[in-house]
Amino acid sequence: MDRRANRRSFIKNAGLVAAAAGGSAALAAPAIAQSAPEVKWRLTSSFPKSLDTIFGAAETISKRVSEVTDGKFQIQVFAAGEIVPGLQALDAAQAGTVECCHTASYYYVGKDPTFAFDTAIPFGLNARQQNAWILQGGGREVLEDFFKGYNVKAIAAGNTGAQMGGWFRKEINTPEDLKGLKFRVGGFAGKVLAKIGVVPQQIAGGDIYPALEKGTIDAAEWVGPYDDEKLGFNKVAPFYYYPGWWEGGPLLSLYTNLDAWNKLPKTYQSLLEAACADANQTMLAKYDAGNPAALKRLIAGGTKLRLFKRPILEACFKAANELYEETAASNPNFKKVYDAWKPFRDDQFAWFRVAETNFDNFTFSAAEKVK
Repeated sequence: MDRRANRRSFIKNAGLVAAAAGGSAALAAPAIAQSAPEVKWRLTSSFPKSLDTIFGAAETISKRVSEVTDGKFQIQVFAAGEIVPGLQALDAAQAGTVECCHTASYYYVGKDPTFAFDTAIPFGLNARQQNAWILQGGGREVLEDFFKGYNVKAIAAGNTGAQMGGWFRKEINTPEDLKGLKFRVGGFAGKVLAKIGVVPQQIAGGDIYPALEKGTIDAAEWVGPYDDEKLGFNKVAPFYYYPGWWEGGPLLSLYTNLDAWNKLPKTYQSLLEAACADANQTMLAKYDAGNPAALKRLIAGGTKLRLFKRPILEACFKAANELYEETAASNPNFKKVYDAWKPFRDDQFAWFRVAETNFDNFTFSAAEKVK
C-alpha cells in the first residue's frame, strides 16, 4: 500500500478507532485536507531504540500523524538518554522541555503512588481489563484531575500484556529467599516486595544488563521473552520466573504537556488520540506474536523456566493488599482512584472467571494433550 493509500485508509478508520478507544469524535478527511497547520513536536521515550516493540509505539504514533497530515504534523521521537534519561521523560513533558513523552506512569510512584494506576498495580488488571478500566470504566476520568496537577494529559498508547517475573541468579523457593535480594523492579511492586524484605531498585531498561552482569543487583524484571532476549539477561542470570504478578496488563501512555495539547487544533487532537489507539493495539499484538518463539529460543539456550511457588505469591498478595489500604489511608489522591478502581476490578474478576478463564483453562489443557 502506498503512502497516500495508507493515509486515506487511516483517515477513514481513525474516527472508529478513536471512538473505540474513548477518543474524540470521528475525523473528517476534508477537515484535515483543507487547512492543516505546520506543527512540530518532540517526543522523548523512556525506552532504547533496540526494543523495537515498546519503543516502536512512539514511532507508530509519529508515523500516523505525519501520514494523515502530509507531514504537516510532525512528532520527532527521541530514545531514552537522547534528551533526558528514561526515568525523567514525564518531567520533561511536564516542564515543557518536550511536548510529549511515551512512558509508564508507575516509574513515577516516588512522586505519588497514585501514578501506578495508569499503568498497573500488583495483582491488578490484565491487558483487556486495564484498557476497559481506562477507556470505558471511568479510569481516565478519575485520573484526569491528578494528571492536571502535573501539567500533562494522558492518552493510552501501548500495552505489553502479562509480563514475566524476572531473571534471578539463584532459585527462589520460599518468601525467605527474597529477603535481602537486590531486585530491579518497577512501580508499586517495589514497595510491595520491600514489605517482605526485598531491596527494590528502579533502573531504566537500557541500564539493567550491566547492573545484573556486575552483580550490582541480584535479579531483574523487564517485560517478557521478546524484549528480555534482546537485552541478553539470559547470559547473566539462568532462572526465569513467572508470572510477573505486579504487571498483569501494564499500559503505556503518551503524556502531553497541557499547554502544548491545548494549542493543538481539535482535528489534530482527535488524530493524535486515534494514532495512540493504533499504537495501543499494535504493541500488544506484536508482543503476543513475538513472545512464544522467543521463549522457545531462550529455553533451548539453557534458560531454566520456573513458576513462583504459591507461598511466595500468597505472601506477596497479602503484602500488596495491606499496602493498598495503608496508602489509601494516608494519601487522598490514591484513595480517590483506589475507591473507583477496586469495585471495577472486583466486577472484572467475577466476569472473567465465568467465561474467559474457563475457556482458557480447558482449551489450553486439552490442546496440550493432543499435540
